Amino acid sequence: MLKNVKQNGMLQFFKYHGAGNDFIMVDNRNGSFDKTNLQLVRNLCHRHFGIGSDGLILIENHPELDFTMVFFNPDGSQSFCGNASRCAIAFAKRLGIIENKCTFLSTDGVHEGVYVSDDEIHLKMHDVEQIEIGENYYLINTGSPHFIRFVDDLENIDVYTEGKKIRYSERFKQEGINVNFVQKITDASIAIRTYERGVENETLACGTGIVAAALASHLMLNSTNQLNIKARGGDLLVKFNSEGNNRFSNLWLIGSTRLVFEGNIG
Repeated sequence: MLKNVKQNGMLQFFKYHGAGNDFIMVDNRNGSFDKTNLQLVRNLCHRHFGIGSDGLILIENHPELDFTMVFFNPDGSQSFCGNASRCAIAFAKRLGIIENKCTFLSTDGVHEGVYVSDDEIHLKMHDVEQIEIGENYYLINTGSPHFIRFVDDLENIDVYTEGKKIRYSERFKQEGINVNFVQKITDASIAIRTYERGVENETLACGTGIVAAALASHLMLNSTNQLNIKARGGDLLVKFNSEGNNRFSNLWLIGSTRLVFEGNIG
């Protein structure tokens, strides 16, 4: 299934995760990875026939910024991913591309990052200016679109079934939506579970969903502007400024990343 990963030899890869969100990382500064081969991307991300991951990241050169991050979902589609971006910062540090601060291009534009250590990587998100508030949901785009619903019994939610219903509902089925179920713990902490489009299943964490949930929590629960978020794969921190009128700026997603293993596949 993977015999054509690279025509001239093996493909070197690194496997990272951020709060359980796991990604295949490839240094593609020489341009040898065929980005048009979406079946290859799907094969590599397959958890039974490939390496297995929630996405694939290519680190490439940029003429003005520190690097370009190209992100693919396991189905071959592209979107912005917060935890993938934090892992990309850690990988760029490992490759010697950056020192501590960086700017890079991702799917939704230019982002800033700060590498303190593998235990503390900061990603600056874009400002949020439009939020749709429904009777029992919030719609917030934090680089990827998110549907947020607050629940009282998060642990017993069937995230796959309920998330899939919303993601493939008449309104969202064409472009897709990430579906987040959120429960308040304290005024400064929430718990979250997420069904991710592109993965089409529950993931252990979702960076853009975590930021969207933090903003929704500030609006609905009058929470603080610095929230600890408990995902199934680990804890993250979100900081932001509330500008009023459902506008937010200076958004930062902060958490750890880990290199799980590295290898070659061919």
